Formats: sequence, C-alpha cells, structure tokens
Amino acid sequence: MTDDLEAYRSQVRAWLADQLEPREPGETGARADAEYTEEFLRAQRAIQRRLFDGGYAGITWPREYGGQGLTADHETVFMEEGRRFRLPDFGKSALTTFGVCGPTLLATASDEFKRRHIPRILRGEELWAQFFSEPGAGSDLAAVATTAVWDGSDWVLNGAKTWSSFAHRCDFGLCLARTDPSVPKHQGLTWFAVATNAPGLTMRRFRQIDGTDAFCEEFFDDVRVPDRERVGDVNAGWSIARQMLLFERDSDGRKRKTSLSPGDLAPDLVAAARFRGVLDDPVVRQLIVTAHVNAYVVDQLYLRIEDVLGGRDLDGAGVAAFGKLARGTFDPIRAAIGMQIAGQDGVWWDPGEPGADIADAFLNGRIYSIAGGTNEMQRNAIAERIHRLPREEAP
Repeated sequence: MTDDLEAYRSQVRAWLADQLEPREPGETGARADAEYTEEFLRAQRAIQRRLFDGGYAGITWPREYGGQGLTADHETVFMEEGRRFRLPDFGKSALTTFGVCGPTLLATASDEFKRRHIPRILRGEELWAQFFSEPGAGSDLAAVATTAVWDGSDWVLNGAKTWSSFAHRCDFGLCLARTDPSVPKHQGLTWFAVATNAPGLTMRRFRQIDGTDAFCEEFFDDVRVPDRERVGDVNAGWSIARQMLLFERDSDGRKRKTSLSPGDLAPDLVAAARFRGVLDDPVVRQLIVTAHVNAYVVDQLYLRIEDVLGGRDLDGAGVAAFGKLARGTFDPIRAAIGMQIAGQDGVWWDPGEPGADIADAFLNGRIYSIAGGTNEMQRNAIAERIHRLPREEAP
C-alpha cells in the first residue's frame, strides 16, 4: 500500500465511523427481495446522498460527472473499510444501476446526457433497470422487435420487454429498440433512457419458481421519448449492447468473493450434512469438497479475467464470457450436490432448518446458464472472439 492509500484509508475509516451505522455482530446485510419497499429504498437513497456529499460516491467515476476520479485501489480500500458499516443497499438495482447502466452511460452517452443523469445516479436520485430482453429476443438479443419511430419531435416506442430486475423500484430503464427495420438486424438498433413512470408504459411483476417476484415485464404503447434521452448514435446500438454485456458479465465477477484464499469449507453444505447426521459419510464429504474446489476455481478464474481485462489485450466480451460460462456450468452442479446432501430435508423442512436455503439454491441453480446469455452463447463468444473460429452462418 502506498502512503497515499494509507492516508486515504485513515480518512475513510474516520468518515465511516462518524457518518454511518455499524453492522451488528453477525449481520450480513442479506435481505429478501420483498424487503426492498419504497420506504426502505427511500432510506437507502438518503445514505447514498450522504456518501455523495462526503466524497465517497462514484470513487472511480470521472470528476466532471460527480465522481471522485480516483483509482480502483481507492475503491477497494473504501469497500474493505465499509464492510463493517451499513452502506446503501439497493438490492438487485444496485448491480443494474452502478455495475451495468452507469458504466455503459459513461462509456457511450453524450456529454450533455452524462452531466444530466450521472450526478443524479451518484446522489441516489435515479436507480436504473435494463430494458434489454424481450419475449422473442433473449440470447438472440439483436432480434429485438420493440420499435422506436421518429415523429418529428419525439421518438415513439411500441413493444415489450421482459426479465427486468427490480424495474418496479427503478426510475429509468435503459432500453434497446429497433429504429430501422430495413437493414440487417444488428445495424438498426438504438438505445434510449425511458422513465419508468412514462405515460403509455405498463409494468407487471411476475412470480418465479422460487416464489419471488423481483422481475418485471414492460409494455410500451406509444411511449414518447425526447431525443435528448437517446444514448449514442441512431442505429449504432449494437456496439453499445456489446459494451453493456461486458459490464454485466464483469460486474458478476466483481461482486463475487475473489481471493487467493479458499475460505471456509462450503458452510451451507457442511451445515446441511451436520443437520442430517451424515457429516462423516465419505461420499458426502467428497461432495462437499467437490463443491468447494469448484467454487474456488471459479473465483480464481474471475481473478484471471480481471487481470486480462485490465490489460485489454483480448476481446473484452469474449474474455468475460469465460466467467459467465463457469457460473452457468458449476452453479447447477453445486445445486444438485446440495439436494443430494440434504435429501428429504431439501424437499420439506421446519423453520430455521437449512433445507430452505438448499431448496432455494436448487430452484435458482440454472439462472446463470440462461440469464445474460445462455451457456451456448458464451461458448460462441469464446470460439469466435478468442479462438478466432469462423462465425456460424446467420440468415
């Protein structure tokens, strides 16, 4: 650590102790989706504003848009010290706002757009969702059918989006729409910032297999968007989409525990085995070790991806696909291991028993093999962008 970073750490430590509430012993901060009410998020927005006023919001974001313009090392110092305090918690919208949409806007939007929106994001006044996938355009993202037609004063959007995480708690959605249907599908796309309370926009939450309803679908009926809310050039949206996917996959790696230490031995699986009285079973012990080793390998892969992306010596989206594919491959394996260890306790359980967590992990185990691009799409990206194999034919 340099003297500058040590001084920064002392400054951060003093500010946190003076401004934020400390976590209680054993408090993890984990919350169910249903706990992110408007009232709760209002309190989190106030904390985010306190970070902004104190100079700790957007630590690596440019100063001209309200950030601090510091290094990733400074941000790491802040997060290390901040673990002991109650930092702002926006649930899934934290990832979409600060990990995906915000960086995408910084990289692609006009200066005027960024000066208008980025400070609001950093102050906690705007949470952003991704209006990305559609019922007929998931992994084949370029097949989006939502249209945006210029009528001389505004863009008029019609169509539908789906799988928008926490969109019902957000203020804006970053929306991909088709602005020219006469050209090949990758060439006629444009991005727009759409207010979630815009007239003509109907939003519905839908219930998933695990009982939660944090995902939304949106219906656009003549939704008018002024041209100042366009992101990037008209019909140049596909390059922005690729940039956005890179941030999405990279954000997943940055939010994971990435350490050279393997950490504790799969605590949830150990707890389930101990509860069932099978911790000494050699088959169960081997399953626990397998899950632990797999998780450690994925963590190390993300560290390697971070190194490679830092050097920018390979195609970013292709490199990030390795991490996404690893999650999509090993998460279902771990979920199945959990159910094998839990047995009937993973099918029904009493309150406080470990079966609930095991069942939840099993029901959600295939998320990363589908969401954000299927395993097959990740393999295509690796094959074509890293190994330079011929692209598959596309009609």
